Amino acid sequence: MEAAFFDFINQFGYLAVAGLILFENIFPPIPSELILPLSGFFTTTTDMTLPITIVAATVGSVVGAFLLYGIGRLLSRERLMRFFATRPMRLLGFKPDDVASAVDWFDRKGQITVLICRCVPIVRSLISIPAGTAKMNPARFALYTLVGSAVWNTVLVSLGAAAGSAWATVSAQAEWISDVVKYVIYAIIAVIVIFWVVKRIVPAIREQRAEH
Repeated sequence: MEAAFFDFINQFGYLAVAGLILFENIFPPIPSELILPLSGFFTTTTDMTLPITIVAATVGSVVGAFLLYGIGRLLSRERLMRFFATRPMRLLGFKPDDVASAVDWFDRKGQITVLICRCVPIVRSLISIPAGTAKMNPARFALYTLVGSAVWNTVLVSLGAAAGSAWATVSAQAEWISDVVKYVIYAIIAVIVIFWVVKRIVPAIREQRAEH
């Protein structure tokens, strides 16, 4: 993968940076922790410049985020409520009101998470979907995404440029930090799942059995 990214950026420059980061937003397993330091390195060996490389990466981030935002808009509150009202979802402990509560919370307090999560692995892309579902103001979504993405891109591209030929070391360190964050997120998810099973799924199954 590294060799493919190297050749692609070397051949297409800014367009490759924007395109790769766009796809990274849609398909998170593509590592921005590799693409961005590598892009920074190319500012030391080609006619690519640091500011324009950061701009290209940020444009890719914003466009990719809006594609996921559009998916979120299609998953409207009403559609999700109907989905979670189905019997399989009720057996899993979900209720239609859960959707309404989550969307209402996002409207009141959660919109700032779009800005914060742009610098957090895994959720940095996925946060665009609930923003779309909650029908967050597009201008505000664009602003938060732009600022958060610009910070993330600036740090990694600049570190790659500063490291020069040692850009892979920056990439490895960034991936290590991302892995730590991922494990923390996985642990939190595991705790939430256990809590959900005990507090929601088990009572839901008992309730279904009692009805029969």
